[in-house]
Amino acid sequence: MKQYIIYLSAVVFLLSGCEMDEPPITDADKNAVFSSEEGLAAYSISFYDLLPSANDQAIVEQSLVDYGATNTLSGFTLRNSYSENNASGWRWQDWEKLRNVNYFIANCTDPAIPETVRNNYIGLARFFRAWFYYEKVRRFGDVPWVDHPLDPSEEEILYGTRDSRELVMEKVYEDLMFAAAHITRTADAKQATMVTNWVAYAFASRVALFEGTFRKYHNLDLATSADTWLKRAEDAAYVVMQQSGKSLHSSYRALFTSDDPPLSETMLAIASSAELGIKHNANWRWTSETYGTGLNFIRPFVCTYLQKDGTPYTDRPGWQYEDFYEEFQNRDERLNATLRHPGYEREGTLALPVFSGYARLGYQPMKLTVDATVGDSQSESTHAIQLVRFGEVLLNYAEAKAEQGTLTDGDWAATIGALRERAGITGGTDSKPTVVDDYLKNYYFPDISDPVILEIRRERAVELALEGFRFDDLRRWRRGDLFKKSWTGMYIAGINQPLDVDHNGSDDVIYYTDDAGLAAAEALANNTNLYRVRVSTDPDAEIIQVHAAGDGTGYHLAWFTNNDDKKVWGPKQYLYPVPVDALNQNPQLEQNPGWENGATNDGN
Repeated sequence: MKQYIIYLSAVVFLLSGCEMDEPPITDADKNAVFSSEEGLAAYSISFYDLLPSANDQAIVEQSLVDYGATNTLSGFTLRNSYSENNASGWRWQDWEKLRNVNYFIANCTDPAIPETVRNNYIGLARFFRAWFYYEKVRRFGDVPWVDHPLDPSEEEILYGTRDSRELVMEKVYEDLMFAAAHITRTADAKQATMVTNWVAYAFASRVALFEGTFRKYHNLDLATSADTWLKRAEDAAYVVMQQSGKSLHSSYRALFTSDDPPLSETMLAIASSAELGIKHNANWRWTSETYGTGLNFIRPFVCTYLQKDGTPYTDRPGWQYEDFYEEFQNRDERLNATLRHPGYEREGTLALPVFSGYARLGYQPMKLTVDATVGDSQSESTHAIQLVRFGEVLLNYAEAKAEQGTLTDGDWAATIGALRERAGITGGTDSKPTVVDDYLKNYYFPDISDPVILEIRRERAVELALEGFRFDDLRRWRRGDLFKKSWTGMYIAGINQPLDVDHNGSDDVIYYTDDAGLAAAEALANNTNLYRVRVSTDPDAEIIQVHAAGDGTGYHLAWFTNNDDKKVWGPKQYLYPVPVDALNQNPQLEQNPGWENGATNDGN
């Protein structure tokens, strides 16, 4: 233990204050770390700082998702509110972690340590370098490729141009393949917090799918084709499916509510510990209407969850006018595992959506919260947060093959079919679909006519909701326009009257337009402890609106539709602008198209 503390102390000294062009550390400092396997192991722990924290990952989809309505609009999709002047992601602090990784790779050369040991840790370093650059390319496109700790004299790199997306992504793929081949860890027996070789393959499938479909749908004419990247995604996912021993866990909900995540499916997670005082605020963020963004699902997305027999919900007669209770019946079980639903309880008490607070549209997420309430107003959550899991790998494999036109009925059954069977769906799991769901196509993907690709996209959205994939999925599919859709919510049978939305015999909520309407409704209610929500029939109102549903009596809740014209998405938003500070320091970086000279997100 004393020896290990010495190694950690040396690592801390090596890492303190490092910048991309900082002079090298003394040989004595380096030898304390790089001359033994224990030193390499201690140093490698610092790589994990590149992963998001539990607090950040738990709320990664509290904004910038098309399926959610938030308290306010995000700056990136709010017209004229984002430019190079308030952009981020290019500070020296953003790049110093890369130098940390490169410094390790450059110095992990001691021949006294067996080559397999050195390559294991170099593989781990290269995995994290790929993780770093994947985020940078997704955000900015072309970026400088740096694969060694820079010397101050290397001005051609420090003040040079950006390298091409083609070059950088090829390097990312090389790093991931080296990592997959050389990382010796194959399992993490407790909480899946350590990177294994299977994680490298799984992440490679994610990266390759993103790059392949981005090149395809954005018509990028680069040396490496979209199909090559899609085949890479297929191959990497296949290795995991065939060799890792991973499988789908029986309980979808348990994946997101367990302190020790189910290892059958979990590949990499962010763990916490009550004993060590390492906790996060996921419950607080997803139950407070003020601490988080108050994200509610919108009804158009809720309508994409299938019925249990595998048919679209929108095939159901009268689906437009089903209330809260009715629309949750006989549906994909992931709907109940993602949203507060009729009959949901917390600590033995009925816990409907908080209609007068968080649940302004009626659909309150609970996928990333536990049923215990202790963390609702403080950072007391200890459940693990997923980063990489087997379910995603199945989706990556299915989509990569479908985009290549090679997906078979057997592939479908082993991937999409398996995911749907876990969700209690009984129909359509053995063979590919042959009929287009018009609702899904018309609302979400009007340019897609292949029912297989449409259904894989549906499955991906449902299975991975709130896990951090949707923004990138929409960008790679070139469907950013979905961020401009109106935010409409659940159907209610009427206003100025008590409503028993969960059909348990007790009134739950009154949506009222004025004091007289509230008084009249309260006189009819059979429950005095119900939610009271002020609404307006005025489409320009700043409060929750109610829009006539079309059946002559009912309404759909709506939010922020009076500001729909402020929502924006333009071609340049598929990449972020390079921050102006970085351009001032190095004008040769050049700005991404459309963002030059302080141009804002104006829709162009």
